[in-house]
Amino acid sequence: MICNDARQKLQLYSDSELSSSDVSELELHLRGCASCAAEVASLMKLKQMTRIAVANRYVPSPAFLHQMEKRMGTAKRSAWPWAWWPRLGVAAVAVMLLIASVSLWVQRSARERAFSELADMHVSTLASANPVDVISSDRHTVKPWFAGRIPFSFNLPELQGTDFTLVGGRVAYFRRNPGAQLIFGLRKHELSVFIFPEHLGDLPFSSENVIASRLAFQMETWSQGGLRYFVIGDTPASDIHSLSELLKKAAH
Repeated sequence: MICNDARQKLQLYSDSELSSSDVSELELHLRGCASCAAEVASLMKLKQMTRIAVANRYVPSPAFLHQMEKRMGTAKRSAWPWAWWPRLGVAAVAVMLLIASVSLWVQRSARERAFSELADMHVSTLASANPVDVISSDRHTVKPWFAGRIPFSFNLPELQGTDFTLVGGRVAYFRRNPGAQLIFGLRKHELSVFIFPEHLGDLPFSSENVIASRLAFQMETWSQGGLRYFVIGDTPASDIHSLSELLKKAAH
Protein backbone atom coordinates (compact mmCIF):
# COMPACT_ATOMS: atom_id res chain seq x y z
CA MET A 1 0.00 0.00 0.00
CA ILE A 2 1.33 3.44 -0.96
CA CYS A 3 0.92 6.53 1.21
CA ASN A 4 -1.75 8.16 -1.00
CA ASP A 5 -3.99 5.10 -0.68
CA ALA A 6 -3.29 4.86 3.07
CA ARG A 7 -4.18 8.50 3.77
CA GLN A 8 -7.56 8.07 2.09
CA LYS A 9 -8.38 5.37 4.64
CA LEU A 10 -7.02 6.95 7.84
CA GLN A 11 -10.25 8.71 8.79
CA LEU A 12 -12.29 5.55 8.21
CA TYR A 13 -9.71 3.64 10.25
CA SER A 14 -9.95 6.03 13.19
CA ASP A 15 -13.76 5.72 13.08
CA SER A 16 -13.60 1.87 13.01
CA GLU A 17 -15.32 1.76 9.61
CA LEU A 18 -12.76 -0.28 7.66
CA SER A 19 -13.11 -3.96 6.86
CA SER A 20 -10.82 -6.39 8.70
CA SER A 21 -8.74 -7.00 5.55
CA ASP A 22 -8.25 -3.26 5.00
CA VAL A 23 -7.35 -2.82 8.69
CA SER A 24 -4.65 -5.48 8.48
CA GLU A 25 -3.22 -3.99 5.29
CA LEU A 26 -3.26 -0.45 6.67
CA GLU A 27 -1.68 -1.38 10.01
CA LEU A 28 1.10 -3.18 8.14
CA HIS A 29 1.73 0.05 6.21
CA LEU A 30 1.62 2.15 9.39
CA ARG A 31 4.29 0.03 11.03
CA GLY A 32 6.73 0.98 8.26
CA CYS A 33 5.65 4.56 7.50
CA ALA A 34 6.40 7.16 10.16
CA SER A 35 4.50 9.88 8.29
CA CYS A 36 1.20 7.99 8.09
CA ALA A 37 1.65 6.67 11.63
CA ALA A 38 2.03 10.24 12.89
CA GLU A 39 -1.10 11.30 11.00
CA VAL A 40 -3.25 8.51 12.47
CA ALA A 41 -1.81 9.27 15.91
CA SER A 42 -2.99 12.89 15.48
CA LEU A 43 -6.46 11.68 14.52
CA MET A 44 -6.62 9.46 17.60
CA LYS A 45 -5.39 12.32 19.80
CA LEU A 46 -8.19 14.54 18.46
CA LYS A 47 -10.78 11.84 19.17
CA GLN A 48 -9.37 11.41 22.69
CA MET A 49 -9.59 15.16 23.37
CA THR A 50 -13.17 15.18 22.07
CA ARG A 51 -14.14 12.32 24.41
CA ILE A 52 -12.60 14.14 27.36
CA ALA A 53 -14.41 17.35 26.44
CA VAL A 54 -17.74 15.51 26.23
CA ALA A 55 -17.10 13.83 29.56
CA ASN A 56 -16.48 17.24 31.12
CA ARG A 57 -19.64 18.83 29.69
CA TYR A 58 -21.75 21.05 31.90
CA VAL A 59 -23.69 19.35 34.69
CA PRO A 60 -26.25 21.38 36.70
CA SER A 61 -25.24 21.97 40.32
CA PRO A 62 -27.31 20.46 43.18
CA ALA A 63 -28.32 23.98 44.24
CA PHE A 64 -29.66 24.74 40.78
CA LEU A 65 -31.62 21.47 40.65
CA HIS A 66 -33.05 22.10 44.11
CA GLN A 67 -34.17 25.57 43.08
CA MET A 68 -35.91 24.20 39.99
CA GLU A 69 -37.64 21.48 42.02
CA LYS A 70 -38.81 24.08 44.51
CA ARG A 71 -40.27 26.23 41.74
CA MET A 72 -42.07 23.30 40.16
CA GLY A 73 -43.43 22.19 43.52
CA THR A 74 -42.12 18.67 43.15
CA ALA A 75 -40.77 18.68 46.68
CA LYS A 76 -44.24 19.06 48.12
CA ARG A 77 -46.15 16.74 45.87
CA SER A 78 -46.80 13.14 46.76
CA ALA A 79 -49.55 11.21 45.03
CA TRP A 80 -48.65 7.84 46.56
CA PRO A 81 -50.44 6.49 49.64
CA TRP A 82 -48.16 6.06 52.62
CA ALA A 83 -48.96 2.34 52.70
CA TRP A 84 -47.08 1.84 49.43
CA TRP A 85 -43.78 3.25 50.65
CA PRO A 86 -42.42 0.03 52.29
CA ARG A 87 -43.16 -2.00 49.15
CA LEU A 88 -41.61 0.67 46.97
CA GLY A 89 -38.52 0.65 49.16
CA VAL A 90 -38.09 -3.13 48.78
CA ALA A 91 -38.65 -2.91 45.03
CA ALA A 92 -36.12 -0.08 44.73
CA VAL A 93 -33.48 -2.09 46.61
CA ALA A 94 -34.13 -5.12 44.38
CA VAL A 95 -33.77 -3.00 41.24
CA MET A 96 -30.54 -1.45 42.51
CA LEU A 97 -29.07 -4.88 43.28
CA LEU A 98 -30.06 -6.12 39.83
CA ILE A 99 -28.48 -3.10 38.14
CA ALA A 100 -25.29 -3.51 40.20
CA SER A 101 -25.07 -7.22 39.29
CA VAL A 102 -25.58 -6.56 35.60
CA SER A 103 -23.06 -3.71 35.65
CA LEU A 104 -20.46 -5.91 37.36
CA TRP A 105 -21.04 -8.72 34.86
CA VAL A 106 -20.71 -6.33 31.91
CA GLN A 107 -17.49 -4.89 33.33
CA ARG A 108 -15.99 -8.34 33.91
CA SER A 109 -16.95 -9.47 30.41
CA ALA A 110 -15.37 -6.37 28.87
CA ARG A 111 -12.24 -6.92 30.94
CA GLU A 112 -12.04 -10.56 29.84
CA ARG A 113 -12.31 -9.51 26.19
CA ALA A 114 -9.59 -6.89 26.61
CA PHE A 115 -7.21 -9.40 28.21
CA SER A 116 -7.95 -11.95 25.47
CA GLU A 117 -7.25 -9.42 22.72
CA LEU A 118 -3.94 -8.43 24.27
CA ALA A 119 -2.92 -12.07 24.80
CA ASP A 120 -3.67 -12.74 21.11
CA MET A 121 -1.52 -9.74 20.14
CA HIS A 122 1.32 -11.05 22.32
CA VAL A 123 1.17 -14.51 20.71
CA SER A 124 0.88 -13.09 17.18
CA THR A 125 3.91 -10.87 17.71
CA LEU A 126 6.12 -13.67 18.99
CA ALA A 127 5.00 -15.90 16.12
CA SER A 128 5.86 -13.25 13.54
CA ALA A 129 9.01 -13.44 11.44
CA ASN A 130 9.72 -9.84 12.46
CA PRO A 131 8.37 -9.45 16.00
CA VAL A 132 9.88 -5.98 16.56
CA ASP A 133 10.43 -2.98 14.29
CA VAL A 134 13.31 -1.54 16.29
CA ILE A 135 15.82 -4.10 17.54
CA SER A 136 18.02 -2.93 20.39
CA SER A 137 18.81 -3.65 24.01
CA ASP A 138 19.55 0.06 24.56
CA ARG A 139 16.57 1.93 26.02
CA HIS A 140 18.01 5.19 24.67
CA THR A 141 17.65 3.77 21.18
CA VAL A 142 14.23 2.16 21.54
CA LYS A 143 12.42 5.06 23.22
CA PRO A 144 13.32 7.75 20.62
CA TRP A 145 12.23 5.43 17.81
CA PHE A 146 8.60 5.81 18.93
CA ALA A 147 8.68 9.63 18.68
CA GLY A 148 6.16 10.73 16.04
CA ARG A 149 4.75 7.23 15.70
CA ILE A 150 2.57 7.29 18.83
CA PRO A 151 0.83 10.27 20.52
CA PHE A 152 2.67 10.02 23.85
CA SER A 153 6.06 9.39 25.41
CA PHE A 154 7.16 6.91 28.06
CA ASN A 155 10.23 5.92 30.06
CA LEU A 156 12.02 2.59 30.01
CA PRO A 157 13.64 1.07 33.11
CA GLU A 158 17.31 0.54 33.77
CA LEU A 159 17.80 -3.25 33.52
CA GLN A 160 21.42 -3.53 34.58
CA GLY A 161 21.69 -5.92 37.51
CA THR A 162 18.36 -7.60 36.71
CA ASP A 163 17.48 -10.79 34.85
CA PHE A 164 15.54 -8.85 32.20
CA THR A 165 16.84 -7.76 28.80
CA LEU A 166 15.24 -5.39 26.32
CA VAL A 167 14.74 -7.01 22.91
CA GLY A 168 13.08 -4.15 21.04
CA GLY A 169 9.70 -2.64 20.26
CA ARG A 170 7.01 -2.01 17.71
CA VAL A 171 3.90 0.11 17.24
CA ALA A 172 0.79 -1.81 18.29
CA TYR A 173 -2.86 -0.98 17.67
CA PHE A 174 -5.46 -1.80 20.28
CA ARG A 175 -9.04 -0.99 19.23
CA ARG A 176 -7.69 1.41 16.59
CA ASN A 177 -5.50 3.24 19.11
CA PRO A 178 -1.73 3.35 18.48
CA GLY A 179 0.57 2.46 21.32
CA ALA A 180 3.88 0.82 22.14
CA GLN A 181 4.60 -2.88 22.42
CA LEU A 182 7.95 -3.65 24.01
CA ILE A 183 9.50 -7.11 24.13
CA PHE A 184 11.61 -8.10 27.13
CA GLY A 185 13.60 -11.30 27.50
CA LEU A 186 13.77 -13.29 30.74
CA ARG A 187 15.82 -16.47 30.64
CA LYS A 188 14.18 -18.42 27.75
CA HIS A 189 10.92 -16.48 27.87
CA GLU A 190 9.73 -13.33 26.15
CA LEU A 191 7.32 -10.89 27.76
CA SER A 192 5.24 -8.13 26.15
CA VAL A 193 4.68 -4.72 27.66
CA PHE A 194 1.83 -2.77 26.04
CA ILE A 195 1.47 0.97 26.69
CA PHE A 196 -1.58 2.94 25.55
CA PRO A 197 -3.22 6.25 26.52
CA GLU A 198 -5.38 5.85 29.60
CA HIS A 199 -8.42 7.52 28.03
CA LEU A 200 -9.23 4.99 25.32
CA GLY A 201 -12.93 5.38 26.08
CA ASP A 202 -13.93 1.72 26.40
CA LEU A 203 -11.16 0.20 28.51
CA PRO A 204 -12.89 -1.60 31.44
CA PHE A 205 -10.19 -0.80 33.98
CA SER A 206 -9.97 1.55 36.90
CA SER A 207 -6.75 3.13 38.14
CA GLU A 208 -5.79 0.38 40.59
CA ASN A 209 -3.42 -2.48 39.89
CA VAL A 210 -5.04 -5.62 38.39
CA ILE A 211 -3.43 -9.08 38.21
CA ALA A 212 -4.98 -11.87 36.14
CA SER A 213 -4.26 -15.28 34.61
CA ARG A 214 -5.35 -16.37 31.15
CA LEU A 215 -4.50 -19.93 30.08
CA ALA A 216 -0.68 -20.08 30.22
CA PHE A 217 -0.27 -16.32 30.61
CA GLN A 218 0.09 -14.07 33.61
CA MET A 219 -0.95 -10.43 33.24
CA GLU A 220 -0.64 -7.25 35.26
CA THR A 221 -2.08 -3.85 34.38
CA TRP A 222 -2.14 -0.43 36.02
CA SER A 223 -2.59 3.25 35.24
CA GLN A 224 0.21 5.76 35.75
CA GLY A 225 0.91 9.23 34.40
CA GLY A 226 -2.03 9.19 32.01
CA LEU A 227 -0.95 5.88 30.46
CA ARG A 228 -2.27 2.33 30.76
CA TYR A 229 0.37 -0.40 31.09
CA PHE A 230 -0.08 -4.14 30.45
CA VAL A 231 2.61 -6.76 31.16
CA ILE A 232 1.97 -10.22 29.69
CA GLY A 233 4.03 -13.39 29.64
CA ASP A 234 4.13 -17.12 30.30
CA THR A 235 6.44 -16.75 33.28
CA PRO A 236 5.40 -16.96 36.97
CA ALA A 237 3.36 -14.07 38.33
CA SER A 238 6.35 -12.99 40.46
CA ASP A 239 8.38 -12.30 37.28
CA ILE A 240 5.53 -10.29 35.77
CA HIS A 241 5.29 -8.28 38.97
CA SER A 242 9.04 -7.64 39.08
CA LEU A 243 9.02 -6.20 35.56
CA SER A 244 5.92 -4.16 36.42
CA GLU A 245 7.69 -2.64 39.43
CA LEU A 246 10.67 -1.68 37.26
CA LEU A 247 8.35 0.06 34.79
CA LYS A 248 6.50 1.88 37.57
CA LYS A 249 9.80 3.12 39.01
CA ALA A 250 10.96 4.34 35.60
CA ALA A 251 7.68 6.18 35.01
CA HIS A 252 8.12 8.41 38.09
